[in-house]
Amino acid sequence: MEASSNRQIETGRVIVTEWRFTPGAETGYHVHDHDYVVVPLATGVVRVVEPSGDEREVEMLAGASYAGPAGVAHNLINTNEYEFGFVEVELRESGPASTS
Repeated sequence: MEASSNRQIETGRVIVTEWRFTPGAETGYHVHDHDYVVVPLATGVVRVVEPSGDEREVEMLAGASYAGPAGVAHNLINTNEYEFGFVEVELRESGPASTS
């Protein structure tokens, strides 16, 4: 089951996407093209699956942001018994600023 995404803003400088995961839903394996910041909308636990196949459980706290660098590769899986979501802000290196 795949997580749903809703791209809210895309400019020359940022991409803002809201991700929603039903129980058991996942992003699928992906590589981040840009540095990014994630803002969880709820408190919950996600399973992070690394390219090597290693897995770890990560607690995410509502409103407690974290950042990652471009090049991070993983799959995220909602291990909660409820819908989980976060907003991801990707930071492009350059480009014109605009509001959308």
